[in-house]
Amino acid sequence: MLEAIRPIEPRDVSLNSVRAQYRAKNGPTYRREEGVDPQTETPTYAALKFFVDNWRWQGVPFYVRSGKLLKTKTTEIVVRFKRVPHLMFAKDYQGIRPPNSLQICIQPDEGIHLTFNTKLPGAGMRTQTVDMNFRYDDDFGGDLPEAYERLLLDTLQGDASLFARSDEIELSWRVVDPILQGWEQGLAALAFYEPGSWGPREADELLARDGSVWMAGCTEF
Repeated sequence: MLEAIRPIEPRDVSLNSVRAQYRAKNGPTYRREEGVDPQTETPTYAALKFFVDNWRWQGVPFYVRSGKLLKTKTTEIVVRFKRVPHLMFAKDYQGIRPPNSLQICIQPDEGIHLTFNTKLPGAGMRTQTVDMNFRYDDDFGGDLPEAYERLLLDTLQGDASLFARSDEIELSWRVVDPILQGWEQGLAALAFYEPGSWGPREADELLARDGSVWMAGCTEF
């Protein structure tokens, strides 16, 4: 799908990206780290909004964020389903819940969380959001191999199926390079965030413009 990603042009980085550094008044601050230029604008956090130009994902925004010293270290994919065009409830019905969502937790708590809305039993139209959770550790027990343990074993066995190919890496840089160019030209202001948070306020505003929010991390289930 990489070849179908619509690159973010340098002139659009302020609309579709956020770059930031961690900074605390009396705590960890990137510009005070050993060997770091105290005036550097090198980001330690990025939030991006992409679109994929194919028939399946046309018009669907993809949000990506990553950073150092965030609230917790986690890797996950969240699929937030669209609302149906016609709701069976009145528009002023107070029980309408957020759209259903699917969270695929890759690390460290491998599993799947499905959040969906259901009608409460009995008379009336009351709804409630419920969760269906699956964790590898709960169902299979034992210590799961770390990602690098698996990769080292695949290397010894000559299995390259989990490794990035050279053409994939080149396509990734084709997507990233225009963003870096826009940042280097100062077309997106540098934001700051507190260590131990989920990132800067500007990243929340990036999603708020589309009426959305970042989902809670898998470790919070």
